This record gives sequence, C-alpha cells and structure tokens, in this order.
Amino acid sequence: MSVTGLNSLEKKAAFSLASVFGLRMLGLFMILPVFAIYGTHLTGYSPVWLGLAIGAYGLTQALFQIPMGLLSDKFGRKPVILFGLLIFMAGSVVAATSTSIYGVIAGRAIQGAGAIASAILALAADLTREEQRPKVMATIGMFIGVSFMIAMVLGPIVADMSGLSGLFWFIVVLTFLAMIMIQFMVPNSVNKAPKGDNVALPKKLLSLVGNAQLAKLNFGVFALHMAMTACFVVIPRLLVEIGFPLAQHWQLYLPVLLGSFFVMLPFMIIGMKKQIEKQMFTFIVSLLTISLFLLWIVGQNFWLISIALFLFFVAFNYLEATMPSFLSRIAPAGLKGTAMGMYSSSQFFGAFLGGVLGGVIESKFPAQEVFVVMAAVALIWFFVTLTMTPLKKSKSYSFAMSLNDEDQVDSIAEQLINMPGVYEATLVFEDAVAYLKVDEKTVDLVQVKALLAP
Repeated sequence: MSVTGLNSLEKKAAFSLASVFGLRMLGLFMILPVFAIYGTHLTGYSPVWLGLAIGAYGLTQALFQIPMGLLSDKFGRKPVILFGLLIFMAGSVVAATSTSIYGVIAGRAIQGAGAIASAILALAADLTREEQRPKVMATIGMFIGVSFMIAMVLGPIVADMSGLSGLFWFIVVLTFLAMIMIQFMVPNSVNKAPKGDNVALPKKLLSLVGNAQLAKLNFGVFALHMAMTACFVVIPRLLVEIGFPLAQHWQLYLPVLLGSFFVMLPFMIIGMKKQIEKQMFTFIVSLLTISLFLLWIVGQNFWLISIALFLFFVAFNYLEATMPSFLSRIAPAGLKGTAMGMYSSSQFFGAFLGGVLGGVIESKFPAQEVFVVMAAVALIWFFVTLTMTPLKKSKSYSFAMSLNDEDQVDSIAEQLINMPGVYEATLVFEDAVAYLKVDEKTVDLVQVKALLAP
C-alpha cells in the first residue's frame, strides 16, 4: 500500500467526514450575520439575552465535547455522531418553533450539546494511516473554513427569504443531509487509532494544566472566538444603521472573506518557508488588535468599516488555520487528543462568553464599545505571544508495540529518546502503543519500528 498519497478509503473518509463537519458548522455559523437584527423581534428581547442566544451553543459545546468523545470510544463512532446530529436537529427545531428569545436560547444550547467534533476526528483517525492522517485532518479544517464563509454569505440570503424561523428550518434540512451522509457515505471503521492521539482522556487533563505553551495557545483561541462572537452581536446592526440592508450584507461578506483568505495565504507560506512562524503569529495577533481598534474608531463610514472587517478576517483566518498545527507540535507525545479537547473547550467557552459579554456591553454602553473591549483582550493576547517560544519542526507518530515484558518499556524508551531526530517518546505498555514526536528529516523510522517490534 502506498504511503505517498491517500488511498481510496482515506479519500472517501476525508471528503465525507469533512462534508458532515462542514454542514454542521454551517448550521451553527449561519445565525451570526443575522441574529442581531432578527432577534430584536422576539418576545423578551434585550441585548443581554440576544448575546446569550448567539453564544449559548458554545457553553454546551464546551461541556459535552470530551464526554461525547469518550462515548464514541465505548459505543462506536457512527452511533454517537448520529446521536449528536439528532440532538443538534432537535435544538434547531426548538429554535425554529420559538417566538421568544428564551426558546431560541434553549434551542441553541441544545444544538451545542450535540458535540460531535471529537467523535468525527476520532473516526477520521480510525479510517486513516498514521502518515496520511494530517492530510485528512487538514481537509476537515479546510471545510470548516469554507463553511464559515458560506454561512456568512448564505445566512442573510436565507433569513431575508424566510425569516429567522426559516433559517432554523433550513439548518434542520442540512442536519438531515449530514445524517444521511454519516449513515450511507462515511466508511465503517475497522480499526481504532490510539486513544492518546485522538480522544481526550479526563485523567490526563491535569498533567497538561501546567504546560505554559499549551495554556498560551488555549488563551489565544479563547480570545479569538470571544472577539468574533462579541463583534457579531454588534456588526449586523451597525451595517443596517448606516443604510446597508441586511439582505445585501452578503455583498460585503463575500469579497471581504474571499479576499482575506487569499491575503493570509502568503503570510502562512512566508512564516513556514523562512521559519519565522512565531514572529508571524505575533504580527497577525497585532493585526487582529489593530482591526478591532479600527472598528471602534471608524464610526459609521461604510468603507472604513469594510477595511477594518477585511483586516479582522485576514487575522481570523490565519489564526484559525495555524493554531491547530501549533497545537499538534506543542502537545506532548501521546496526549494530542487530550490537548485538543482542552483547546476545543477553550474555543467554545470563548464563543459563549463573547456572546454574553457583547450583549452586556451593548446594554450599558454605545454598541461600538464592544470593539474596544475586544481590542483590549487582543492586546493582552499580543503580549502573551511575545513570551511564546519558537516551535520546533516536528511530526507526531503512534506505533504498535509488541513488547512482552513491562520492564523493557523504560529501556526501549531511553533508547528511542537518544536516537537522532526523536524529541519525545511515550510508551504505554497496557495499550501496546508508542507515541513519538520526531524530526522527519533526521529520524530513522525503520530503526524505530525495529526497536518497538523486536
């Protein structure tokens, strides 16, 4: 079997799972560009409740992320993913049939409880070979980015045609399509990838709490999604107030998002080629801070708001694309799944708090004060990035072991860590698996395999 490219099973897994993930994220994101306008017509409306409705999914998403991953380990990936999609669909129906802000909040919270991200990523890992796994994960990440762009364009169009209720019914249809794809298009897994690589293990969470590099990354994704959610409590209404109807907002979002995507790519390429990823990361966080300050000071000038939004999305797309890669290189060998669980929970808690904070600020101050508060948070993140250490170029591997004696483990681990190109080695005798973090250019993988399977 070739290791140079995806085989037919891996291609099918990559595109079907990425499509399912993308459809679900599309359903979550579509409310962002419209709810600040349509939510005002709901019974019980206030800026605080509106912000909570926008961010409510983040709280339940963060709380259920790790448990759903563990359930998928026990009961199987597909049943848990289908169950999660069913919960998400139920939340969408609750929101679609609600005429009060409280009903929509309940619906959004139920949507978030269908937290299937960890189960989908674990299934992707089960269906792929170790050396091809990064390509599949990158495909899923790309589809999430595309779904965000489509949601920002499609949300205003669907809402204009069918109102807020119609938007949630459209999300129900998308979820049904995702369920069909899971049942009939996604391959069944035969193997399970090692747990430490893909599923968060609660007993290992404390061991990562003291990891300063991971803490800085978790704070970063928390700040990024808090800023994004808080801003969209305000931005749709700001655009309407300056005479730009909601039905036309897609005409702004489409060029801004597409343009920002193509502008951020050279930054990524330069950072990787010149090995200045840490410096580029810090620069992009400063760009995020500047864009938020601009949104605060530009007032009601449409073109200046457009420029500020463009800069915001250049930064957002870059950071969203690069941080998972940073995480995989920072996470200790054998704890990538647990590190990803903490990272995802931080991301969703940020989205929840951003919605609430955006609503609270708007209820007590002029709406644009939201931007200066988020700019201050981004500025704190900028100073945090200055203390990050440069990343080593590394790749994580997991290998099956066939060691008969537990006493051998320490000896083999010591030999591995002293091999050229091996940065970390974690051997788990009970699971018969070894986790390594290596420099691909210098490590001898044949020798590693020979040592683990004598």
